[in-house]
Amino acid sequence: MQVTFARELREGLFLKRVNRFMGRVEIDGGEVLAHVPSSGRMQELLYPGAKVFLLPQDGARRKTFFDLVLTVKNGVLVSVDSRLPNLLVYRSLQRGILAPFGSGWRVKREVNYGASRMDFRLQRGADTCFMEVKSVTLVLGGRAYFPDAPTIRGTRHLMELVAARQDGYRAAALFIVQRGDAHIFSPNSKTDGDFALALARAAEAGVEVYAYDCRVTLEGVTLHGGIPVEIPSVGCISGN
Repeated sequence: MQVTFARELREGLFLKRVNRFMGRVEIDGGEVLAHVPSSGRMQELLYPGAKVFLLPQDGARRKTFFDLVLTVKNGVLVSVDSRLPNLLVYRSLQRGILAPFGSGWRVKREVNYGASRMDFRLQRGADTCFMEVKSVTLVLGGRAYFPDAPTIRGTRHLMELVAARQDGYRAAALFIVQRGDAHIFSPNSKTDGDFALALARAAEAGVEVYAYDCRVTLEGVTLHGGIPVEIPSVGCISGN
């Protein structure tokens, strides 16, 4: 499943992060402001002098005329648009091509459950599955990590997935690695021990945990396939 860019991308050099959702980029000898469609820190990707690619945008209400959608790390194209994973998963679910979920699901987006809004609710006959999708951009030595900054919201989502399992529903957490150089996924316990502990507890409670990598080109981003997930035990994490 692929999401293609609607327009030809413009190459530039990243200068600095103005705030969480805006960056300054040098392009064609001048400077422009570009929307950064992710709240992640991405300090290892968005640093002064990093090569980036901008997607031209229109819209009277926009503050910028570009979205910063790709960057390059060690020769690897990385998608930094945190909106893409949900779209890739949604289209894959609609077509019934996302293993191990298969086909026949009625898919609803942005569904309230408990105190959170879950990304998806899948229904097929008497079966219901709640699903949360996370965007991953941090890869070190071939291992993908999430999160790259503490996320109270992400931890809460995992707790809601556990509650869904306890209520008798199927529940799944999907980590979409928006690059092609990851061979395995793990929670980033050094950055957010609470999230790592919550993921370990969720897995022990029966929440399914999957990770998928992507193929990224200047034409678009393709959901490629599953990669192994390695989650330390609750005892290992809580003992650190």
